[in-house]
Formats: sequence, structure tokens, C-alpha cells
Amino acid sequence: MGQLLDRLPETRRPRLWLVLLCLALWLPGFFTIAPGDRDESRFAQATRQMVQTGDYVRIRLGEVERNKKPAGIHWTQAGAVHALETLGVDAARDRIWAYRLPSLAGALIAVLATWHFGRALVGRRAAFLGAALLASCLVLTFETHIAKTDAALLGTVAIAMGLMGRAYLNPATFSARQAAGFWLVLGLSLLLKGPVGPAVPLLAGFTLAAADSAWRNSAPWLRALRPAWGVPLMLLAALPWFVAVNIATEGRFLTEALGGDMLGKVGGADENHWGPPGYYILTFGVAAFPAAFLVLRALAGAWADRLQPATRFLLAWAVPVWLMFEAVTTKLPHYTLPAFPALMLLAAAWAMDPLRRPPPRWLHWLSLLALVGAAAGLGIAAAILPVLADGAVSPVSLLGLPVAAAIAVLVLRELRAGQPARAGLLAVALAVPLNWVVLEGVLPRLTAPWISPRLAALVQQARPGLADTQFGVVGYHEPSLQFALGGGIALLRDGAEAALFLAAAPGRLVAVADRQAEEFRRAAAEQGIAPREHGVVAGFNYSRGRRVALTVYGAGE
Repeated sequence: MGQLLDRLPETRRPRLWLVLLCLALWLPGFFTIAPGDRDESRFAQATRQMVQTGDYVRIRLGEVERNKKPAGIHWTQAGAVHALETLGVDAARDRIWAYRLPSLAGALIAVLATWHFGRALVGRRAAFLGAALLASCLVLTFETHIAKTDAALLGTVAIAMGLMGRAYLNPATFSARQAAGFWLVLGLSLLLKGPVGPAVPLLAGFTLAAADSAWRNSAPWLRALRPAWGVPLMLLAALPWFVAVNIATEGRFLTEALGGDMLGKVGGADENHWGPPGYYILTFGVAAFPAAFLVLRALAGAWADRLQPATRFLLAWAVPVWLMFEAVTTKLPHYTLPAFPALMLLAAAWAMDPLRRPPPRWLHWLSLLALVGAAAGLGIAAAILPVLADGAVSPVSLLGLPVAAAIAVLVLRELRAGQPARAGLLAVALAVPLNWVVLEGVLPRLTAPWISPRLAALVQQARPGLADTQFGVVGYHEPSLQFALGGGIALLRDGAEAALFLAAAPGRLVAVADRQAEEFRRAAAEQGIAPREHGVVAGFNYSRGRRVALTVYGAGE
């Protein structure tokens, strides 16, 4: 095993090995985990409505305009759906994994770009290790399973920063074609998530200029990027859609996207996702598991080598982006992903350096805590989650305990032997079986969290072929139900409105949560209808952190 790990970075087919590694890490659960209740289903349903209506300018969720993010991710998701339909995949637009394909592709591009451009920064062997570490990070693994923007955005950031790194190290050989690619990729990132993508090289540029005292001397790397025509090229790549959508929405997109979404996250906790400064440092051990331990061990050495151009560039890439997101009030684990390629390359460069400085004692113990604590936590969580969710023990979930123990024991053994690079590759390799246990063996087999697919199945069983406009729900307004049944379902405010909806037309069905059941029955009696029960779906609404039971009613025959 050790000889294989040592030989992998020298392989003649590093891209193939990285692709195979990514697929082994990410495919578990990709096709089988149900649609997420919130963001994933919002993005997927909005894209499906684009495909159904042919309107690729306006973004709508049901009848409501969704003026939060640009349309780039929706276009890539729609392209994936159309491609699958062309290939003859049955009901492709109703399969959530079709909308996850751009996330998988974006993450794969990020890993390959980390290796490709990292060679000039840290060398071939370290670039391979850094790319493998990035592929294994838990937060990126989860993002590949979610049909939204962040994994795709990471792909554009990794390419753009890789090109910027080449301009910084060798401005004399940086061609106009490479500069055009840099700005066009940033234009694509604008269409994916607005200013977040361009902010990464902008912050890095300011940091490098300040560190190099280079503004007065017109930094050669800045001239090599050709911003005079590059910035207009970036804007030109994204501007047509922004103009079209603001015309179509009468200016509401720009107002709501900037004022409601972006500034709301900066100044307040968007959708209750609040976190204190230092949140990302405290959660790094889990978010970057199993690679976090190597990053932590490399930090002191990277800072000591900051006068080296490549190390300086990687620090300028990672540090200001990290600080920016620590300062933003709204915090989610994936926000700092744009800094991860740089951190992984720094860790790999330190691990591959025969003259590396040992980490300070406190960082040494912190790295071990991050490794052992995260491994133990994930193994225990995999084992007890079926018990907490469904009240049953799953033999498959128990396999997470020995796999997590193997990660901790074997990686620690390599560290004691003075082989941090081998420890990193071993951690990546052992993350594969752990991912299979958690993402394929545990999550898809749970019952309680996946309310929407079970409710949709009950509705279709009660009224086969029921139109989405003939179904209403009260007490459970998760977007995953819209994706399961269609964007036309009625999201009702209370039990009284549910009774009115049911009485308004024959053949309708309504799902009523237990909290609104008494009010619904009272209002139904006032309407002179005797609701007929078709079944109950009970589960755990993890977005709200509470259990819910939904009863499906039709009007009495």
C-alpha cells in the first residue's frame, strides 16, 4: 500500500487517476439521495420550469420570481437535461441527479485545474497531492450532490486563479490568449453567482500589490493580465443576460438580487444562517475532512515561506477570501470553498518538502484533534443517524465506525513515521469507503427526512395523474414538494384556506399538517364537506428541526 501511495504522484496518467478518484468519492449517493428540501429543489424546480416554458431569461419558482442568483447555473442544468433527453433518458427533467451534473462537472474541473495549474506553483508531485486532497474534502463532496451554484463556481475560480498564478510567476510568457481565458472565465463566474467569483482574484490582486509594493511600479503580472480590454470582455460575457432579465422584470432582478440577497447576507443572517467570526476556523476540521489535518500542519511553514513567489500567491489567494467570509454575517460551510484549492496546494507543498519545518506543538495537536475528532464524529453519526431518524439500527451504517477508526489509526501511524504526504494520500483513499457508507449506505435509506417523495407517491396513488394545480398543502411548504409534484401546487396559509381549496373544485387533494388539522376539519364542516382521508405521511422536517405528520384529504364522494 505504501509503495502504491508513493508512486501515484509520479504516474504517467495523473488526470485519469484523479478522475477515477473523484468518481469513487462522489458517485455514492449521487443518484439515490432524495432532493434536498430547500436550495437544491429551488434551483432544480426553477430550471425545470425554464425547460418546460422555454423562457431562459426569467427565473421563476412556481408563480414567484426568483431574483436572487444569475441564470448561469440554470442554463447549465437545462443543458444537462436536454442532453440526457437527447440520449433517450426517460423522464430526465424529473430526475434530481440530472440537475446535479453541473455540480459534479464543476467540482471535477476544480480538481483537474488544481493539478494542472498547481504544477507551476508547487511542482508536479505536490500538485497531484493537493488536487487529491481537494477532491476528498467533505464540503466539496456534499456540494457535488447538490444542484446549485457552488461546486460549479469553484471550477471557474480554480481556472481563473490558476491563470492568474501563471501571470504572477511568469508575466513575460503569459499570452493574450491566456489573459482572454482568464477574463472570460470570470465572466462565466458572474453568470453563476454574481460578484463572488471576480472578488477572489480582486482580493488576491490587492493583497499581492500591497505585499509587493507594486502599484507604483505597475506590476508586470497586472500588465500581463491586460485589464484594459479584459474587464470589458468579462462584463460583455455576462451583460446581455443582466440587461435582458432587468428589462423582463422591470428592474426587479437587480434591486432584489443586490438589496435583498447579497446585501442581506452581508448585513444580516440570511434564512437564519448566522455564525460568529471564527465560524469557518472552528468548522474547518469537518468541512475539509480528511485533508484538514495536513493544512493545519502546513500553516506555520507556509507563512514562514511567504517571501517565495508561489507561496505568496497561494496565501494571497486564500487568506483575504477567508477573512471576507468570516466578516459576512450569513455563514454556510461551503462559502469558503474558493480558498480550498490554495490551501490544499500549500498543504501538499509542505508535505512534499524534504526540508519542511515541523509544525508548532499547538498546531501539531490541533491537527491531530481535527483528524481524530472529525473521523470519530462522522463514524458515530453514521451509526446513530438511522436510530435517531427512524428508530432502527442499520447494519450498513455500523460499518462507518471501523472505517473511521482505520482513518485515524493508519494516518497517525504515517505521521509518526515522518511521512505526511503518504498520510495525506492514505486519508484520501480511506475517505472512499467512508463516503460509500454515509452517502450510499445511510442517507438514501433513511425514511423520516425524505417527506416530499413519500407524500408525492401517496398523492399519485390516491389520484393517478393529478395535475399539480389540483393539489394544495398547508404546514409543509418545502420546495422539494414542488419538485416532486410540480410548481403549480397551492401553498396554503392555514387550515381554513385548505378547506376552501378542497371545496372549490371537484377532484382536488389537500395535505394538512397535524398542527393545522383541527382548524381544517372545523372549516371543512362549515363548508359542508366531509373530507376523506387517503393516508398519512410522517417524518422529520430537518429544515425546521421538527417532526411533522401530513394527512392527505379529498372531498367525500
